Amino acid sequence: MPKIYKPGKVAIVLQGRQAGKKVVVIKHLDDGTKERKYPHAIVAGIERYPKKVTKRMGAKKLARRNKVKPFIKVVNYTHLFPTRYQFELEGLKDSVKPETFKEPSTREDTKKNVKKMLEERYTSGKNRWFFTPLRF
Repeated sequence: MPKIYKPGKVAIVLQGRQAGKKVVVIKHLDDGTKERKYPHAIVAGIERYPKKVTKRMGAKKLARRNKVKPFIKVVNYTHLFPTRYQFELEGLKDSVKPETFKEPSTREDTKKNVKKMLEERYTSGKNRWFFTPLRF
């Protein structure tokens, strides 16, 4: 079976709390680990997408509407749906590791770093599709 979930691949979560949300694969574990024996991936995604902005809005309102709420999670391959899109991960690879899930304080610090990186990417205008919610 070909390796679909390479680092940087954008996927959609199909099951669970974040179902329907877009994620980017940070690390793939095809053979599983001691704790999780199934193939899974460490992903970072957007729980709350940025809101629509217009020209008439002021700087304060723009800053508030450009906020992103991220999440980091370990997801089974069967709960992911791959897309054709890629996402460059300069800093995401270094910040999210399997050890970050062991302690809540490190997880919160990692989420803050991911939030900063995603907001920078959004304001620069790259990967516009990733920052829009799915429409059903």
